[in-house]
Amino acid sequence: MQEQRCIDAQNPRAARLLRLLLVVTAALLAAGLAAPIITLKKFVLVENTFSVLSGIIQLAREGQWFLFVIICGFSVVLPILKIAVLYRLVSRKHPCDASMHRYLHWMHLYGKWSMLDVFIVAVLVVAVKLGAIASVEMRYGLYAFAAAVLLTMVITARVVKLIDASG
Repeated sequence: MQEQRCIDAQNPRAARLLRLLLVVTAALLAAGLAAPIITLKKFVLVENTFSVLSGIIQLAREGQWFLFVIICGFSVVLPILKIAVLYRLVSRKHPCDASMHRYLHWMHLYGKWSMLDVFIVAVLVVAVKLGAIASVEMRYGLYAFAAAVLLTMVITARVVKLIDASG
């Protein structure tokens, strides 16, 4: 199998910019996973603040394994894998092989599911706001997470375009 250099060999300036954007994306993802995404206030006395990670841990504690696997997979595992594969594709240190291009194709297909978590949180907010018992306050973690998802989608599209142009 013939190895070829990834994007860096064809367009080093674009590769540097994409690597920088991927570092920013990874930082946003980390913040979005750990930081509070919503605060629920019930009856003025009870206030709960949730992050994606605290929600996943709570699902595991309660034995909600199906939701745990789905949310952990789409919110934590797949975004981290996607950023790692994209970084490798734009890295000058690692040669690209056919498997990396297959991973990129798979990630491009997965991209349409990337906003699933943001959608779930939005549905939760709407459902709670419809009830008179509780109010919901959006927190900065949701914005960081959404920004990471959107940046990943933009970077994936750019990497696909650069690879298609070089091949």
